[in-house]
Amino acid sequence: MRALRSFIISIFLFSAIAASAQNKIQNIERAFNNFLNDEQTRHAMASLCVLDANSGKVLYAKNDQIGLATASTLKTITAASAFSLLGKDFQFQTTLSYSGNITAEGTLKGNLIIAGSGDPTLGSWRYQNKENVVLNQWVEAIRAAGIKKIEGAIIGDDRIFGTQTTPEGWVWQDIGNYYGAGTSGLAWRENQFDIHLKPGSSTSDDARVIKTVPETPYIQIVNELKTGASGTGDRSYAFLPPYSNVAYLRGSWGLGIGKSGISVALPDPAFDCAYRLQDTLKRLGITTSQTATTARLLSLNNQNTPNATQKISTITSPTLSEMAYWFLKKSINLYGESLLKTMALKSGKAATTAKGAETEINFWAAKGIDKSALNIIDGSGLSPGDRITTNAMANVLYLIQKENWFQDFYKALPEYNGMKIKSGTINDVSAFAGYHTDGAGNKYVIVINVNNYSGSGINKKLFRVLDELK
Repeated sequence: MRALRSFIISIFLFSAIAASAQNKIQNIERAFNNFLNDEQTRHAMASLCVLDANSGKVLYAKNDQIGLATASTLKTITAASAFSLLGKDFQFQTTLSYSGNITAEGTLKGNLIIAGSGDPTLGSWRYQNKENVVLNQWVEAIRAAGIKKIEGAIIGDDRIFGTQTTPEGWVWQDIGNYYGAGTSGLAWRENQFDIHLKPGSSTSDDARVIKTVPETPYIQIVNELKTGASGTGDRSYAFLPPYSNVAYLRGSWGLGIGKSGISVALPDPAFDCAYRLQDTLKRLGITTSQTATTARLLSLNNQNTPNATQKISTITSPTLSEMAYWFLKKSINLYGESLLKTMALKSGKAATTAKGAETEINFWAAKGIDKSALNIIDGSGLSPGDRITTNAMANVLYLIQKENWFQDFYKALPEYNGMKIKSGTINDVSAFAGYHTDGAGNKYVIVINVNNYSGSGINKKLFRVLDELK
């Protein structure tokens, strides 16, 4: 009798939970239809896909087979692809070597060569291998090798990723700013530097450039910034193309702004890396007879990069799991582009953005995701040309849950609206992708996306839709 009572109670609870889940889906359908009829979405395209996280069954979908610009939600696919193709313990390595030979007096008759493997974290302030730590390690290695003077140059070898730093389709207004920093075979300090600014005394004055941090005397800054009204904040943009040495600052810097300046993309990270090492050595009394340079610059002058004679230092990056935390949590575009090229390289292809996207698409196609639903242009989602369906993204997120690295991926997802979801925002695009477990223990995979909406504050309305799953 007791067993029968327990069975009946179990059936009742199961039915209650199932009914609750069904009600949630009916409610989210109603909420999403209300969103589609909102004044802000009158000329927009919006899509929603909700899967049962345990079975992969579609619980609710609307416009889920239409490809939309993803913004940074694309990073979920890039990270999942990198974990799958590279492994959660994957690490980059950067080597310091020299060419030529060292005399008994300690003169290197040759060059120091910093060879990158595409590590986007080298010199980053987020990890142990910060800029000063890396430079100190190199100085110690140079001294340990007995080098007291260099009759040659310090060369940043950035060849592994080629010369195209930014993906095709990126917007000119983004390139030159820190979030639009392109890749480099020898990335350095997340390929950015800071420009400290100060507003004028009134809106009739120009804003002023105070200094660059660190100092970048090889870059000319043309300041066209105006002083903005109080409360307008930072509306400034840097226009600094890759490999250029002239930066134009345009826009406005508001009165009473609380921040000190802006972060700008390094035009040639490999050069800056070699330049910083040369400057450090000079201050310590170890001189070089030639100016810092890069493999690319040597090639432009019809010179070959010398072959290394002896390796003296190797810097190993954090693991992919550690990088993924910052990649998803802080949405660092550089990491996505570097990982995409690395996936191509590890698959035996040229280390280009296009080949990385091809590698990624083929990988998921082999797992049943329709290739035509994955129109991938870059690794970060910064390109407005990316077109991915919410159904395809949701199914990638469903498939990865059984992987041994999934907990590292899940931990790296930010939390918005009480859910573990990655956000994405570019011009007139807002999207979220990730997971949610409701109070009854029902688990969902969620991808919601709206393109070409009008006005501001759209995220609050997206959250009202997603709230129906709580």
